[in-house]
Amino acid sequence: MASYDEDEDFAGSGSYVVGSFPKDFGYSEDREEPSSQSDESKPKILLMGLRRSGKSSILKVVFHKMSPNETLFLESTNKIVKDDISNSSFVQFRIWDFPGQIDFFGHDFDSDQIFSGCGSLVFVIDAQDDYMDALTKLHQTVTRAYKVNPNIKFEVFIHKVDGLTDDHKIDTQRDIHQRATGELEDAGLENLQLSFYLTSIYDHSVFEAFSKVVQKLIVQLPTLENLLNILIQHSAIEKAFLFDVVSKIYIATDSAPVDMQSYELCCDMIDVVIDVSCIYGLNESGDPNAYDTETASVIRLNNSTVCYLREVNRFLALVCILREDNFSKHGLIDYNFHCFRQAIQEVFDLRQQAREQGIRDSSSRPKGESLVV
Repeated sequence: MASYDEDEDFAGSGSYVVGSFPKDFGYSEDREEPSSQSDESKPKILLMGLRRSGKSSILKVVFHKMSPNETLFLESTNKIVKDDISNSSFVQFRIWDFPGQIDFFGHDFDSDQIFSGCGSLVFVIDAQDDYMDALTKLHQTVTRAYKVNPNIKFEVFIHKVDGLTDDHKIDTQRDIHQRATGELEDAGLENLQLSFYLTSIYDHSVFEAFSKVVQKLIVQLPTLENLLNILIQHSAIEKAFLFDVVSKIYIATDSAPVDMQSYELCCDMIDVVIDVSCIYGLNESGDPNAYDTETASVIRLNNSTVCYLREVNRFLALVCILREDNFSKHGLIDYNFHCFRQAIQEVFDLRQQAREQGIRDSSSRPKGESLVV
């Protein structure tokens, strides 16, 4: 990559053409799949918690673009819902939404089979309700799952915090954290790690929390973070996110701490770009095609800050925040971005080769050696 401090004047990339982007992009049945990855080889996320804790609402808002107000009319889940998420080249996994009333420790369920193929377990607790029963269920679930599969990542969403004051949020999180970890220590599982998040479907907190969950399942995360660090170092960028455009989950960011306000700003920028493209964008044939290789956007804020979005591939976008005076050499930034995009493609190609090799190896195993549910 070229350095921002160099004197060479790189030519800008010229004007950009933004096409149209249908609202069901990434979810239509006839969409082009980014890979041939089989369902069995995708990481599995289990979504658990008591009834009416908000599990299905989280799933619908984050991955199916349902508005939070519409979730008020969702019926209670009465069976296990298996949802295949294949929005981008890196965000590919399966989510199993478990009804809160099901006792999956009973004779009707093989808990060993459920947890053995699990990459992450997300347990949702309703912060506006009496959560003592939820903590009991959390302890039972975590201890059983850990015995079956010690490699599971355990995530706790302290949900529906939009109705709590800031002080109440902190007190609730502290109380749940102390009780949950204390019970695990009493059971001799002090090495078992739980991650806690305050979430709500009425703001970006649930998207940010699920971003953290998904990142732990991406083997290439250190490589992606390193590429972003190199990019911002040579381009005088303050903060950079690599987003899955459909879900607005960021699959990687640079090593600087994530400021929630910056994350929300980048999410809002994606919404603006897509909405404007859906209204005004047409390709050469006149068909809607909002998100393509030419998609880019620059938004200048009144605090001398610039938000810059560029398409990485059909499903991923790079969204950067930088100072307006540092954006004067946008040709240099574009040059470094092209180097970044090429590197991302190389990572994806290596990942695809490894995946195809894994599928071939699994197909050659005897039936009795299937390792994943």
